[in-house]
Amino acid sequence: MGFNLNELSTIDAVAQAELVHRRELTPLELVDAAIARIERLNPTINAVITQLFEEARAAAVSPELPDGPFRGVPFLLKDIGVMQKGQPYYAGNRALRDAGFRSPVDTPLGARFRAAGFITLGKTNLPEFGMQSTTQPLAFGPTHNPWALDRSTSGSSGGSCAAVAAGMVPIAHANDGGGSIRLPAAWCGLVGLKPSRGRVSDPLDTLNLTELAVSRTVRDVAAVLDAVRGSEPGDLFVAPPPARSYQAEIGADPGKLRIGVLTRTSFWEIHPECLAATTGAAKLLESLGHAIEDSYPEALFDDPGLGGPKNFALNRDGVTTIRVLGEILGRPATRDDVEPYLWLATEQPSATADEYIVAQQWLLRWRRRVVQWWSAGFDLLLTPTVWEPPATLESMAALEGKLVKLFAKVMRHAFFTSPFNITGQPAISLPLHWTPEGLPVGVQLVAAMGREDLLIRVASQIEQAQPWIRRLPPNHA
Repeated sequence: MGFNLNELSTIDAVAQAELVHRRELTPLELVDAAIARIERLNPTINAVITQLFEEARAAAVSPELPDGPFRGVPFLLKDIGVMQKGQPYYAGNRALRDAGFRSPVDTPLGARFRAAGFITLGKTNLPEFGMQSTTQPLAFGPTHNPWALDRSTSGSSGGSCAAVAAGMVPIAHANDGGGSIRLPAAWCGLVGLKPSRGRVSDPLDTLNLTELAVSRTVRDVAAVLDAVRGSEPGDLFVAPPPARSYQAEIGADPGKLRIGVLTRTSFWEIHPECLAATTGAAKLLESLGHAIEDSYPEALFDDPGLGGPKNFALNRDGVTTIRVLGEILGRPATRDDVEPYLWLATEQPSATADEYIVAQQWLLRWRRRVVQWWSAGFDLLLTPTVWEPPATLESMAALEGKLVKLFAKVMRHAFFTSPFNITGQPAISLPLHWTPEGLPVGVQLVAAMGREDLLIRVASQIEQAQPWIRRLPPNHA
């Protein structure tokens, strides 16, 4: 065997798949090496909350292992959203954990991950039901950022991002309903692509949520998007098909683009390091031949992004989550079944029917106003991914008496990301800056609806000009 297994923690999923394809390594060798890395690092990081090692080893030697583009590549599933039949599924919640709930089916994306050849080694940590911008659920404890163990990974895909950043696996599932791919990618130094609404099948037909994966390279997210994109019969939202494969966009010339830049928030200052990251990215894009302008959709500073009254009338996620939890448990969910942060949402006053209708109509007009900025001749919008570098775990703890303050922090963290879950546009976070303390800071690029191809083309151009692949955190395999 000519390949050094110690190098696996530093190469991406595409490279690992090529090793299997060339028969330099077997799927079992990839899986065993990844299991060893998880066993060594996870006690420190706490990214993987459910181990599926024996199932993974069995899949690696099975003659039925699909011959997909990622055949044999070790993979982790975030413990919410995607399901693969028979696996534990807890969503960061102690009641589901104590009940030993298991996934009853493969969801469409779960089946597509299997067909692509990925081998699931375990499930990753997340805030309870994915509802916070930090990953420290009471049921499973905090996930520590590999760049600094006292720091948060953000959320909600914090466990997946920590595992990839630490080199446990090359790629992991993530999903995004308000920034949950992009925020932890920014705080963990990864590439995080949120696809367009309808690009990946969503059996629940949610307006805001979409799913994919996080990795250290642009080509990984392009390749996995090629592998899993597409609709299922009955999908409410279907994105237009791409002109060619997303992998074909890697290294392709994007031409000269018109890019707007947003470097302000509503009521607070952007941290100097995040401002430096965004202005540095703007200068880099300008040096690559693109036109940079201080322009952005003015509607972003209106009501919906920060929990204003119109958006609040529409946001009943907490109440819905409590109801669905009760249906799974077979009894009404109680205060003891969930964290205080979630229960607080059930105690907020409900909107009247008239308030809900007015808010829904306003939101439809707001969405149109945001999207129209791209039709005025702009190709991309550049923003910080989040307004501050990785916060401390202590500052993000959901302490009794400070829950309202934590809610405000979560809303501030999602200021640059959540609007594009509402519009359904694709967006990507790239790791282009590190603070003097060595903490990663991400920047976000947003494209028009359906233009993941353009995002991948430009992200690849940036990655070539300012590569980050050799930057590894202190806590790495």
